[in-house]
Amino acid sequence: MGGSAEGLFVAEIVLLLLVGRGLGEIFQRYGQPAIMGQLIGGILLGPSLFGWIWPDAQHLIFSSDPAQKGMIDAVSQLGILLLLLLTGMETDLRLVRRVGAACFSISITGVVVPFAFGFALAHFLPDSLLPDPRQRVVAGLFLGTALSISSVKIVAMVMREMNFMRRNLGQVIISSAIIEDTIGWLVIAITFGIATHGSLQVVPLITTVVSVALFMVFSFTVGRRLVFTLIRWSNDSFRSECAVITVILIIMGVMALITNLIGVHTVLGAFVAGILVGESPILSDHIESQLRGVITALFMPVFFGMAGLSADLTVLTDPTLALLTVALVAIASIGKFGGAFLGGRLAGMSLKEATAVGSAMNARGSTEVIVASIGLSMNILSHNLFTMIVTMAVITTLAMPPMLRWALGRLPVGHAEKQRVERELLDERGFVSRLERLLLLVDDSPVGKFTAYLAGLVGGGSGMPTTLLHLQDGELAGQLGDKGSERASREVKKGAARSARAVSKAEDTLVDKVHLTARTELQASAETIAAEARKGYGLLLVGLENTLTDKGTFSGALKDISSGFDGPLCLVLNGAKANGKMPALRAGTTILVPVNGTEVARRAADFALALARPHRARVKVLYVSQARQGSGPGTVSHRREEAVLKDVADLADRYGVAVDTAIRTRATADRAIAREVAKGAAMVVMGVTQRPGEELFFGDTATAVLAAVACPVVLLASERVKRADANAEDAAAEISG
Repeated sequence: MGGSAEGLFVAEIVLLLLVGRGLGEIFQRYGQPAIMGQLIGGILLGPSLFGWIWPDAQHLIFSSDPAQKGMIDAVSQLGILLLLLLTGMETDLRLVRRVGAACFSISITGVVVPFAFGFALAHFLPDSLLPDPRQRVVAGLFLGTALSISSVKIVAMVMREMNFMRRNLGQVIISSAIIEDTIGWLVIAITFGIATHGSLQVVPLITTVVSVALFMVFSFTVGRRLVFTLIRWSNDSFRSECAVITVILIIMGVMALITNLIGVHTVLGAFVAGILVGESPILSDHIESQLRGVITALFMPVFFGMAGLSADLTVLTDPTLALLTVALVAIASIGKFGGAFLGGRLAGMSLKEATAVGSAMNARGSTEVIVASIGLSMNILSHNLFTMIVTMAVITTLAMPPMLRWALGRLPVGHAEKQRVERELLDERGFVSRLERLLLLVDDSPVGKFTAYLAGLVGGGSGMPTTLLHLQDGELAGQLGDKGSERASREVKKGAARSARAVSKAEDTLVDKVHLTARTELQASAETIAAEARKGYGLLLVGLENTLTDKGTFSGALKDISSGFDGPLCLVLNGAKANGKMPALRAGTTILVPVNGTEVARRAADFALALARPHRARVKVLYVSQARQGSGPGTVSHRREEAVLKDVADLADRYGVAVDTAIRTRATADRAIAREVAKGAAMVVMGVTQRPGEELFFGDTATAVLAAVACPVVLLASERVKRADANAEDAAAEISG
């Protein structure tokens, strides 16, 4: 019996995955959400088709035996929590804050109007559609919520497909859907509290509302810091595989239990946990994609398949139920489209824009199915009413993509909006904008303090988590204590504060303070750096004294340190002719960046612009061309060089930094760079490639520049080259270093 039950359970999972994923793939190829394919796959495996064609086999595999059904239901219920966790992680509250008041107008009318329609409709439904006709108020709350929420996932999918995510209206639509989703889960939580008491009672209702409010306040104050700390601690402390994902699942479970204890549904806890996890500054794309992978691959097909199994479309052969379903679809569509359209018009939108908003908000998708499934499990909705809601969700969701494509296709792009979109597209190619976490190794020397300050300038604009390893002389450790580490920390924070103010002023956004972890080390080796690098960093910045030998080569200690880090490396060095003092970055300071059209050179330009923005410093971009003179004067073509310089100038415009460009043709790269430095550059930022070999070497140009200049030189090195054909890349990068 046990073996048979386990076999049937596996067969159920396999069928749901096979049919759901297969149909989801087909739907996605035709521009429809994959979720709808999974839902329809479950409908086909249920009494609507499989049970109609071969009822014995359908009843055998999807048994109604309570013990057997409980196994697959448990996976489905866990799927609901994981889906809400993922939905919360994809909820970008920063976008809502940035967009402004328009999305609130759309959200409020887009929820209130269809909710009122759904609540009123519940009072006119036949008694046969409700398990308990006396609970029409609770049924109305569920039905109103199901009609009023838009599916953020479906809306975002169509927006992304049409390259509309960055458009002004696209961001308003996504923000409105986020607010609606949040309101919906709050309503469901309160509705669940009402349903547990069987009727609308004033005192329990007030208790539930107050409990939910306190939970939300706690979550977004103390809870936020606690979640950030737990994720960071698990990422940095555990060595076992997928430890952060385990901690995230524990956070979700604990918050779901808290909401259950205060008398509301566990979905609210899972949703809020997802929001907090998604906002964690330490959460990498890799960890997020791993979690999304297991939810998308297993739990989504099982949950939506089980939801489809609970729907029996054969009941729609009854003319009365069929007409009621048509009426439900019409009421849902009119209410949702009308509410969002009204909100758009109240926010000052044109008819075309309000039409696009109304079309987008009419997608129900996963959210309504989850709401209806909760109502069915609580015996608030009957199977027939559940089938009607699922049918409504399928029809409105499938109709939304073509409607939205038609509406968005009629909207022109204004000049200012076009410029903003182009600037944001540049960010996708940016080096600094894609960094998630910095590792910093410095000592008490002037170059160490200067490096700490530069790290703050780079990471402060986005509140980037930074780990500071302060290297301290072992002989002085007992005397100095942690004073050196404190000084370095102050430099990081000073640079971060300067950068945050510049970003906030330029982009009208609030930047959280830099997340800094400081630690004192008596020595730094490949093992020390490798152990720290395992926690996940996008860039290692090193600022140490005496890193160059008398011969101009790099010290063995620096070679050892760099070998422990596989990612991009940033070395801050003093030119051989420098006096040891570091420059003061201020308005009018010039940062020189040599470029040659390679990606490593573009990274250096991006890095230099990030350093220049907080102080409104200038950046001079120098291209040393190897183009050969033609047969006559004026025949040299610099189209490639000019294209490279224009690309950097466009990037500088995004940063709001003034740039000067120059092309030099009658000098080697190192001499041209040295001449430009002599004209008054405060520092040089060079993109270089680390060459394979026993010694730490970045090319002849970088070595020559370090020997010739009297200012700091920042070498931004790409990942260590491990390919056999590395010599080709070395040759291409030689001009810039």
